[in-house]
Amino acid sequence: MPKEYSRLRKKICLLGTSAVGKTSLVSRFVHDSFSDKYLTTIGVKISRKPVATSGAEIDLLIWDLNGEDRFNRLSSSYLRGTDGYFLVLDGTRRETLDRALEIHNRAVENLGQVARILVVNKYDLLSAWEIEEETISKLRQEGWEVILTSAKTGTGIEEAFVSLAEKMVAGPA
Repeated sequence: MPKEYSRLRKKICLLGTSAVGKTSLVSRFVHDSFSDKYLTTIGVKISRKPVATSGAEIDLLIWDLNGEDRFNRLSSSYLRGTDGYFLVLDGTRRETLDRALEIHNRAVENLGQVARILVVNKYDLLSAWEIEEETISKLRQEGWEVILTSAKTGTGIEEAFVSLAEKMVAGPA
């Protein structure tokens, strides 16, 4: 007899600056595809994918938000109802970490403490990374779950989404 799952719906957002790979991460996770063509996200793009965790079957509503830069600010209305988020940065650009931490602070102001994971993308370009292992270790010591990903190769993508889903099911720590 198959295991009974309770079915939940959870909203997650991908936050970060422009060109860190948020849309590519979603595309790899939802459609198992990758494109080298860069297309700027305007506003928000919403995708859906079910994920099985140890405690529940979850319908993830994935909100891919436009990249935040000096011209584009994160809209608090997009964050409303968010159960968890990825803070995405580009391992090849150190400045994306500093901006991501600023975005995180604003997200906490809007959401309080919700499930979150720091995703360092572009692991396929590790030799060009500007974010050192010591920095990643320090972030982990500060309480961040850090997952290294590559939307291009698929490395770490499934792990990241399943881990965030597990955190949302578990509730606040």
